[in-house]
Amino acid sequence: MSQAPKIVFLPHGNLQYSQLPPEKRGWVIENCYERLFDLVAKKEYKIGFEASGFTVDAIAELNPRVMKKLRDLIAAGQVEPVASPYIHMMLSNIDPQIGLLSLVEGREAWRRNTGVTPSLGWNPECGWASYIPEIFREAGFESLVMDGDSFFLSFPEIRQAAGLQFDVKGHSNKDKLFRIEDYIADKPQFLRYLTNPSVAPNGLKLLFRSDMLANPMLWRLMGATEGVREQPVQIEEIEDILKRWKDRIERTGAFVMPFAEDAEYIGSSAYFYVKQFGQARFFEPEPESVTRFEQMLDLARQVGYELATPSEALAAGEAIENSQIVEVENGVAWHGGTAKAWANTPHARILDPVCRMIYEGICTVAAETGKTVRTLEGPLKLALRRVTAAYVSDSRWPPAPTSPGRFNVRESLDDLFAANDALGEAMEKAGLATKRSLYSPQLMRTQIQAAEAELESLSYFGEK
Repeated sequence: MSQAPKIVFLPHGNLQYSQLPPEKRGWVIENCYERLFDLVAKKEYKIGFEASGFTVDAIAELNPRVMKKLRDLIAAGQVEPVASPYIHMMLSNIDPQIGLLSLVEGREAWRRNTGVTPSLGWNPECGWASYIPEIFREAGFESLVMDGDSFFLSFPEIRQAAGLQFDVKGHSNKDKLFRIEDYIADKPQFLRYLTNPSVAPNGLKLLFRSDMLANPMLWRLMGATEGVREQPVQIEEIEDILKRWKDRIERTGAFVMPFAEDAEYIGSSAYFYVKQFGQARFFEPEPESVTRFEQMLDLARQVGYELATPSEALAAGEAIENSQIVEVENGVAWHGGTAKAWANTPHARILDPVCRMIYEGICTVAAETGKTVRTLEGPLKLALRRVTAAYVSDSRWPPAPTSPGRFNVRESLDDLFAANDALGEAMEKAGLATKRSLYSPQLMRTQIQAAEAELESLSYFGEK
């Protein structure tokens, strides 16, 4: 095995993205994912690629040609598939049983479409709760990508140095996360967590990403200034970062993962201008970002790194027993923000109680028929699938003054109506239709309609 320090690039795909119209999903597949896969094939790179099960199925359905390219790259060992829940949702905000079953379904979508079942997992937005490692392990995953910044902020001395206070309305504290690097730069006892794998108490291997590396690379991809910088991030700045971390790897470990960001930023502007500047600009063509991504990977090679898949990096480092993850704060997320912020937008406050009511109805009817959430069949299983789909995070995000697209919210509402109808059908088939004390589909329909009217009356960001 090569002794060169390994470097992992991990773009991740989500076709349920806020402000990505369903009719433009095919454009993203061709303009972003396909261009990425063509680049990896052409330059013989090795990367990881994560996608929700919904996204994997959508690629196969909307563009079989692109799915074949992905399948071929996986077979060649150039792309390692990384799985997440079937529905892109904030796992720390929902019942763990829903999350567990969606994780199983997400892995199955990869197996069904590529013949490979991923062993490495991605936790959307890195939202945290104590049960996250448990449900990934139970779903069959051997390892999990973690947010290094949330982890470091679980150490009181680093939290104090960063000066960061979490808030349930907080989306991002990226400007303060760079203070983490300043603090740990000369402290190998902390640096080693980014240059080696960890092992959770339940045996799950952990691979850490961090904005201290990813954010400058994202700005490099976009070539943006927007009044924040005098000039775009230059390739020399990326070179300095790569050299700085190469020196740290040589002293503390075996690898680094500098880029674990949205694959949609490779080929489009994705959500950059909304997130950074509050501008109503979504998924604009950004062809130069593909070239800039290529430049960064070529530069990594020139600096002396070996491009590696995540599993190759995990195998190269010396595992650290890591019980500190139990001290990571419940409800945090990546970017120095919080998972609970996803539950505190107007859209979430309206949608989440309805989702919960229907889910509880499913559990009640299941128990009456001798089933559990894990053994559902027929329309009852369909009801769970549709209420799970209604939990998609991007119909709840971002907070004011921005918002999800009206169509994002519409998809969740359609899923709620379908879940309620399926639950009613399940009661009919089980001879429980008259036992409305268990669940009343008729009354619940008016609950969904009330939520629908309230959500439709809201103003949506970007609408004229």
